[in-house]
Amino acid sequence: MEVETIRGQIIAKANHYRAVPDKNGQRRIIKDESIRKYESSFIQQCKLYKNRHIAGRFKLFVRVFHRHNKFDLDNSIKTLLDCLQMAGAITDDNLCYEIEAHKGIDKYHPRVEFAILDVNEQKNLFG
Repeated sequence: MEVETIRGQIIAKANHYRAVPDKNGQRRIIKDESIRKYESSFIQQCKLYKNRHIAGRFKLFVRVFHRHNKFDLDNSIKTLLDCLQMAGAITDDNLCYEIEAHKGIDKYHPRVEFAILDVNEQKNLFG
């Protein structure tokens, strides 16, 4: 199992959506610029897991290091799962069946460290 590190402060998607009018005058929800920039940075940095297309159930191990304690761990995990799907690491975030997560503070080097263990790998490890 390989650990990948993505540098930069992970953005909580819950706080970075906004409502805008569409061409019919209806409101629609879009991501703001900060979340789009983080997603782009994540995809560029993701090397070990990019395009692995894990299509079975998996366990996610994650350590999130925020700049300060104000950030929520659960919102960070939602963003991470979405980014993993966008990078092609996983085919669908609903395949995640277990998460082992830790939150830390690193004022100068915020980052996300993660590893993915799919069920088939786990069976080989213990079986």
